[in-house]
Amino acid sequence: MNGWSCSTKINAPRSFFLKLRSLSNPVGLISILTFLALAEVPKHVILASGDVVKLTFSSAPELNQSQKVRVDGKLSLPLIGEVDAAGKTVGQLQSDLIQLYKPQLKTPEVTVSLEGSVTTVTVSGAVAKPARITFERPTTVFQAIMQAGGPSEYGNLRHVRLHRIVNGVQRSQVFDLHGMLKGEDTKPFYVRDGDVIYVPQSTF
Repeated sequence: MNGWSCSTKINAPRSFFLKLRSLSNPVGLISILTFLALAEVPKHVILASGDVVKLTFSSAPELNQSQKVRVDGKLSLPLIGEVDAAGKTVGQLQSDLIQLYKPQLKTPEVTVSLEGSVTTVTVSGAVAKPARITFERPTTVFQAIMQAGGPSEYGNLRHVRLHRIVNGVQRSQVFDLHGMLKGEDTKPFYVRDGDVIYVPQSTF
């Protein structure tokens, strides 16, 4: 995974910030989380064991199915057998399946989407409700912080640190999320199971 030693800016759809202004209102916070839950998951999300992927075949709807990535990182699919899925992005898996189904289907159009992803994340530091939170669908770093009640009065979203184990090594990456509070467009970064998010306090 690249970029773990650098600061990263995360973006979100501009229309999101119409609801963000009501962050201090519990009803507004629920509206934010509902909006975010409906956000489309991009093709660059990396798959892991336990993720549920949905396969849609435009020319062979009888093959349509949802399947969980096994502990060994594989899927067992009709006509082509076992396929490696873990470690690939959603887009990469889709491209691989299109190639694998070419000899089997006259029109090998396959759409892959991430239907579910159970992850448990620890959100700590200067947030309203520090906690270990379990999500049942793909979730961004910013969404996880909002689920923990958002930053506290002194929470600093300019230097949010994400800790993650990558290939057996503990790594960390810093994100600047402050721009999201001002309505700036940013690129989302999705959490994975076992991640720890730390929001520091502002220094005066």
